[in-house]
Amino acid sequence: MRRLLTILAATVMLGAGAASAAEAGAAARGSCRPGLLFCEDFERLPTGGAATLKWGVDTRNGALTVERARRGNKVLHVRTAGNGHAFLRVDDFAAPGNRFFGRMRLRVDAFPTAPDWAHFTLVEATGSGSDEIVRPVGGQYAPTVPGTFWGVGADGGPTGDWTNWRESAPVAEDTWQCFEWMLDANGNRVAVWIDGVANPELTASTTDHGGNDVPFVLPVVDTVKVGWQLYQDGSTPGAYDLWIDDLALSTRRLGC
Repeated sequence: MRRLLTILAATVMLGAGAASAAEAGAAARGSCRPGLLFCEDFERLPTGGAATLKWGVDTRNGALTVERARRGNKVLHVRTAGNGHAFLRVDDFAAPGNRFFGRMRLRVDAFPTAPDWAHFTLVEATGSGSDEIVRPVGGQYAPTVPGTFWGVGADGGPTGDWTNWRESAPVAEDTWQCFEWMLDANGNRVAVWIDGVANPELTASTTDHGGNDVPFVLPVVDTVKVGWQLYQDGSTPGAYDLWIDDLALSTRRLGC
């Protein structure tokens, strides 16, 4: 009997240890690790207005606040009114060979359904050597379908790809998703993954970017902004809320 109790106790302890290990592993996956080009999981920041020396704030008719999510972890709440913007801004950024991967977990309360062709972006990369403003995560409301869809992000410069939304990539409201992107100067490539699945229809390269015949040239990226911007006034809804977590920039793909 005593031996049976000992075995049962050991089994319980082993199960608790396995659960603790699983919880620790889950926490590690969501935390910042050494060796990344940039990382922010918001856990060390106080709740309230976002303020840190790690990154800057770029807002107009918008705000960034750190708050606790339902699962207890901290997240960044992005809120804008109308066609305002609110971005977390990473300055003095540099990636070896001008090639890097990004990842964030994202939940958007609602996307625009008016005016027609309302265009929005969530990630923006700029730098020297090219006039392009590269926006790998962004999209547009298309009244002809109708629907709101993610689009090719090599836009903001002479290529003008922001109208290149893809019906095969519809947005999802009020649900957590994992977004990844890659920018690579070799071939001026942009790639996107949603929930770990590659979306080749959202890719771009020097001559294949969905815009006009002007070649797409990736800038030497020195600034990365993550948040929200809408480019048309009088939108529906009139304000936008989204939440971001586990933001990281790396020399390799991090996965979800």
